[in-house]
Amino acid sequence: MKKILLIGKTSQLGTEIIKDANEFNYEVFGFDSKEVDITNVKQVLEQLERIKPDIVINTGAYHIVPKCEENPVLAMNVNFIAVRNLAKFCKERNIIFLTYTTDYVFDGEKRFPYEEDDLPNPIQIYGLSKLAGEYAALQIYPEKSFVIRTCGVYGRKVGSTQKKGNFFLNIIKEAQGKETIEVSSEQIVNPTYAGDLSKATLKLLNSNATPGIYHLTNEGFCSWAEFAQEIFRQGNINTRVIPVDRSGTFSGVKKPLFSALKNTKAKALGIELSAWQDGIKSYLKYLAK
Repeated sequence: MKKILLIGKTSQLGTEIIKDANEFNYEVFGFDSKEVDITNVKQVLEQLERIKPDIVINTGAYHIVPKCEENPVLAMNVNFIAVRNLAKFCKERNIIFLTYTTDYVFDGEKRFPYEEDDLPNPIQIYGLSKLAGEYAALQIYPEKSFVIRTCGVYGRKVGSTQKKGNFFLNIIKEAQGKETIEVSSEQIVNPTYAGDLSKATLKLLNSNATPGIYHLTNEGFCSWAEFAQEIFRQGNINTRVIPVDRSGTFSGVKKPLFSALKNTKAKALGIELSAWQDGIKSYLKYLAK
């Protein structure tokens, strides 16, 4: 059984990887940010030497978009410098390295789903810091680095700790006792259930995939308003969604208007996530347990 050192064990994705690992013949040694701060070289090296993993998976990130604008140095330290260091340490030990990044490396001007080879052009600090991490990993350790771009991730019963929930949970909470709510309609994304992303990731690691960039999201795309409408439909919530065009601006930060991703490379290997509507169904079933 191969060993995975997992950074971000309590993240929406990390919790799913821990649940799924045994099915794919992996043993996971997971750490949260209090146990291993990925910006702390000493802590990272201690665990690499102690565990001697076959694979390092990094789900850690500084991903509150407005906060990245306020704290660009912190964003770069977590999303770029720490990723660069992880790639370097993995190369020195011949360990497979896998890290996650974002649809926000694109500017949204293409107006249809981005493929792995499309040219990035981030329009805010968050996307810039994540792109820097991508470049660092692939430049330092191209032999065994996997960069997985994803979009609109949701999971865990409490969502993201940093974000105090996730869109899915927060929109249900916002709808309580209301006949209508307004939801942004201009941004097009692939909402992705962490449970589906976890399984696709482990399948990729178990395949004959060559290192590099992969897009893994639930299939299809929608606006956040359409996502909310489908959540309410499947969840039997009677609140009506009023789509609102906010011009791609959230808390004063520009976001790409069309940042949906297309899974081209993994699909060629037979790895495909279910439709985004099915992701909702799976998450509702999980929340009901």
